[in-house]
Amino acid sequence: MSGETILVALIVIGLIGKSPIISTAACTLLIVKLLHLDRYLPSIERRGLELGLLFLTFSVLVPFAAGRVQSKEIMAALTSWPGWLALAGGAIATYVNSKGLEMLKLDPQLIVGLVIGSILGIVFFRGIPVGPLMAAGITAILYKLFSLIYDRIG
Repeated sequence: MSGETILVALIVIGLIGKSPIISTAACTLLIVKLLHLDRYLPSIERRGLELGLLFLTFSVLVPFAAGRVQSKEIMAALTSWPGWLALAGGAIATYVNSKGLEMLKLDPQLIVGLVIGSILGIVFFRGIPVGPLMAAGITAILYKLFSLIYDRIG
């Protein structure tokens, strides 16, 4: 199966799964391929994730820059039990995401399974796609658990 065919399939899967980010990314890469700009693919691969994470961090920090988060809200996050849970959740999520990033770097073709799994989650569990890093992080945890169990059995 050619790269173009896979990209078209990912566009369709993204549309079916209501994941505009997957569809847009696959569509952009398809345009790069069709315009014979393949020489830029290594740069996109090398720096794309960093740029994506940079813009994600921008969007998370905008409320601080815009002054919509006050010091009393910061103190509430540091002194209340829901705030402590949010701090723990944020720390755990970033750790899981880092494991997902490691897994995607080692095995980039996992993205197809992650996208299809996300679609199944949307259709059958009314889930919301949060992105490939978290899905890959959960996959990394499941992989580690299955490896431990298999090593004990085998």
